[in-house]
Amino acid sequence: MGEIPIIDSRKRAQASTGVAEEPPATKAVFVKTFGCQMNVYDSDRMMEALAREGYGVTDSPGDADLIILNTCHIREKAAEKVYSELGRLKQLKDLRRADGKQTVIAVAGCVAQAEGAEITTRQPAVDLVIGPQSYHRLPSLIGRVSRGESRIVETEFPQEDKFQSLPERAVQRNPSAFLTVQEGCDKFCTFCVVPYTRGIEVSRPVADVEKEARKLVASGVRELTLLGQNVNAYHGQGPDGRSVSLAGLLDRLSAIEGLARLRYTTSHPRDMSEDLIAAHAGNPKLMPFLHLPVQSGSDRILAAMNRKHTAQEYLRLIARIRAARPDIALSSDFIVGFPGETEADFEATLDLVRAVGFAQTFSFKYSARPGTPAATAGDQVPEAIKTERLARLQDLLESQQAAFNAALVGRVVPVLFERKGRHEGQIVGRSPYLQLVHADAAADLIGQIRPVAVRSASQLTLSGVIETA
Repeated sequence: MGEIPIIDSRKRAQASTGVAEEPPATKAVFVKTFGCQMNVYDSDRMMEALAREGYGVTDSPGDADLIILNTCHIREKAAEKVYSELGRLKQLKDLRRADGKQTVIAVAGCVAQAEGAEITTRQPAVDLVIGPQSYHRLPSLIGRVSRGESRIVETEFPQEDKFQSLPERAVQRNPSAFLTVQEGCDKFCTFCVVPYTRGIEVSRPVADVEKEARKLVASGVRELTLLGQNVNAYHGQGPDGRSVSLAGLLDRLSAIEGLARLRYTTSHPRDMSEDLIAAHAGNPKLMPFLHLPVQSGSDRILAAMNRKHTAQEYLRLIARIRAARPDIALSSDFIVGFPGETEADFEATLDLVRAVGFAQTFSFKYSARPGTPAATAGDQVPEAIKTERLARLQDLLESQQAAFNAALVGRVVPVLFERKGRHEGQIVGRSPYLQLVHADAAADLIGQIRPVAVRSASQLTLSGVIETA
């Protein structure tokens, strides 16, 4: 899956729990979520399961009876950041114990899966370690902790379907929602831990996805982003028992009345099928935005990464996608300083970036992930060279993003407004191209799509005026 900045989903979790059928909250849970959208979705589902057990969400760890770190192993030094956070939480736990209050600390997600019992060894204050395939068991595991068990480690891949074991989705109070349709990855890129922490590719049945989607839309969701570590490898079982592709799933979901927009992330170039490309041309609810990680522009480095595509194959794929949807905005991931990367390899990456022209990107210095083949590869690139190359790459990428945004000034774009802005009388939404858009308007427009005349643009956001009939 692509590398994506850290997301704190506590407020998102607050907005998606607390429905009428849940018991009154008698305990408080604090969740800190790191990493990708999949972890945000996982945190939401954990909160929904815990709400049935009487937990309400708090923004303050000092007020929490249960603290969950939902971790990501993609970012550099991910595990060390978790241990640093746990050190602070141990102090908080000790302070609460002195006041006669119990605090349960749980580590979930991909660091939990990768580190396992090592977490409780290094930080005995942790009561529970739970992998991403087992979070449907969280309430029962918390119950075991409250009855006196300690240092529980649950990182096996369970036989049961966790989605079938979870409660139905809670009422959403955000017009945009994530929906996991696929998990795991079979690609085994040499730098990536996902196949080891999330397992092999598994797709949810179409009927289950549709049921969850319809419940979300019924609660007010207007836009769904379908999630998967390798989402375009989706091949879920259809109602007739046959396999359905991601394009077929998108087609079925687009028939849901009230659903205005569809997106999906993250994709692999090898699984960008012709029917999915055609969907970008023929499905009006599928937004003109595609995150398609390439990682490098050097064929030699791509082979060392086990990406199984070349730079030219990627460029030809982009050409086919743009032929189907000329206005599509493209996003990607880049890793600089992969073991053995030469200046010529890096220049090839810059050439690819210039050839494509990206609207958004995520770029990082290579950092070794224990247990991956690249971690033990020779010819590691010095840190200073990685830093210098990343700066050059980001200068180019940022200029492309700024140019893409500036090209929208003077145009009218439909915006789905999602929340209030930082300033009084301001609301914020998303364009079809996933940019944040600010406009002055009443909060009752949140959840609605309105045409916005773009007046100004920065590298990250657009500002405009809502057009009236």
